[in-house]
Amino acid sequence: MSRVVVIATALVVSGLAACAGQEMAPDRDPRGEMRLAQALAGKVAGPPVSCLPNSRTNQMEVIDRDTLVYRNGRTSYVQHTNGACYPNGSRGGYFLVTRQFGTSNSCRGDIAQVFESTSQTFAGSCSFNDFIPYRTPEV
Repeated sequence: MSRVVVIATALVVSGLAACAGQEMAPDRDPRGEMRLAQALAGKVAGPPVSCLPNSRTNQMEVIDRDTLVYRNGRTSYVQHTNGACYPNGSRGGYFLVTRQFGTSNSCRGDIAQVFESTSQTFAGSCSFNDFIPYRTPEV
């Protein structure tokens, strides 16, 4: 049995910051890599997790066509999707619709589609990988 969850996203395009010391994957968008570096500045990666409770997926930022960041307090979870959820980059008026199988969590293997509100059509789809938590170290 599947469950459909709609996550409204304010597809915020944040300012750019330098990606000092990071190599970019060959197929990644340089602007997206800079946005990701800015979103994770000062945070340290932890071990990947296969699921996030839906309560932690309300605050989402689209980094590029296949990278999402979910924020929950001091932790940001990075999702590098299989396939391009947002084939045209991050623009306003889009909603992420996920099909979840058997749980009330967003998990690896869930299928996501992007619904474009103006044309009332689906604009892309992808599936989730593990979520990588990045936390601000305690000082």
